[in-house]
Amino acid sequence: MAAPRKYSLELKERATRMAVEARADPTSRAGAIKRIADQLSVHPEALRTWVKQAEIDGGVRAGTTSDDATRLAELEREVRELRRANHILKTSSAFFAAELDRPTSR
Repeated sequence: MAAPRKYSLELKERATRMAVEARADPTSRAGAIKRIADQLSVHPEALRTWVKQAEIDGGVRAGTTSDDATRLAELEREVRELRRANHILKTSSAFFAAELDRPTSR
């Protein structure tokens, strides 16, 4: 079970949008994240991380997008499940092969 979120999704989206808009304006760029974080009672590093991810998702900054990260996590989970199933199948086939090679007593 996932841990409860400290900040609501609405607050996260609003703070991110405000920070991106403030950073677009050269006159309010300096200290925009700290100022907005203080206004909304959000930790500045949390807001900085949200803005960075929003820039990556928007194509402004290089990095792994949220969609790509989600897809990658799904693929890694699928690979783990397939490897586990493979291991079970190999073990069971070895067991049954040994049973066939065992002499039967009558």
